[in-house]
Amino acid sequence: MLELDHTSIYVIHDIAELDLVPEDAGFSAVVFGHSHHPSAETRRGVTFVNPGSAGPARFSLPISLARMYVNAGAVEVELITLR
Repeated sequence: MLELDHTSIYVIHDIAELDLVPEDAGFSAVVFGHSHHPSAETRRGVTFVNPGSAGPARFSLPISLARMYVNAGAVEVELITLR
């Protein structure tokens, strides 16, 4: 768990193992990985982010990362494809 500028962020490797309801627990964002598939979406007021992988290409997925902008509870995400 991270707290940045009054914003709570939950970090977990595999989203399938998430054992809480992020909006009920007060999280503004959940960052996860495991699948290496880059994505960013908002569900029930919580931003879910998978930055993908900036390492060697796997499974024909892009090499990618995400940039998160956090400002007093607001979260914006920029997905960046490196290759």
